Amino acid sequence: MTIKMLAVDLDGTLLTTHNTIAAETQRMLILARKQGLKVVLASGRPLSGILPYAAQLGLEGDQQFATVFNGGVAQSYSGKVLFSHEQNLHDVETMKHLQRLAHVNMHFETTEAFYTFDRIINVQMGINASTTNNEIHVCDLKDLKKDFSYIKCEFTGSVDEVARFRNRLPDWVFDQYNVVRSAENIIEFNNPAASKGLALVELANRLGFEEDEVMIFGDEGNDISMFSNPHFKKIAMGNAIDEIKDLADYVTDDNNHNGIAKALKKFVL
Repeated sequence: MTIKMLAVDLDGTLLTTHNTIAAETQRMLILARKQGLKVVLASGRPLSGILPYAAQLGLEGDQQFATVFNGGVAQSYSGKVLFSHEQNLHDVETMKHLQRLAHVNMHFETTEAFYTFDRIINVQMGINASTTNNEIHVCDLKDLKKDFSYIKCEFTGSVDEVARFRNRLPDWVFDQYNVVRSAENIIEFNNPAASKGLALVELANRLGFEEDEVMIFGDEGNDISMFSNPHFKKIAMGNAIDEIKDLADYVTDDNNHNGIAKALKKFVL
């Protein structure tokens, strides 16, 4: 099996706990790209939240791609959208109803901005907006146009409240949406056709790669769809949750100790 495409999650995988790319990891990913491998950043963030890190890896322009919003959108680094899976005003109303299940903040993410109905914004929502260079537009449901669409709805709060919210969700929600817990205090809702795993399959097909030519790196709940693909070469970070490690072909070192670089040296370069 020859690996031709590397799909790399950001938070907890590419990035250290200080939100930086370790020097050796950066060097090895640049080397992989120079040797002809396609490096794809696969993140729950919008494109604006990964551009600074993409630039450090030499990823730019129309011919390099990322999957963002948990696979809700695939874009080139110049902003060109290859495909997207959106949600509409009916989904907004559904999310507003679900918010009552626990004391959590809620916001809707588009490629331009975040939208929320909450007047009191918790720290995590502020952090998410800041780290992705997005404005938060505080509005009411009546302020949204009938054709309003968004990519991802995100609920944030304390670890206990997010757990309570997740446990109270009715069964039909999981049929109607792709629901992932990307961190202990974050739970996210995408179109059911949108996931990191599905987006990478579609992108690989468009680029002419077979699924067994794709190597993935991840650590959290929103990476499970990638690790559920039986054809991908699956590398779990040492800091990954147990479910990711159980699905992985190999567990490398953690994100603070060049786990990506070590796996690349072992299997690819």
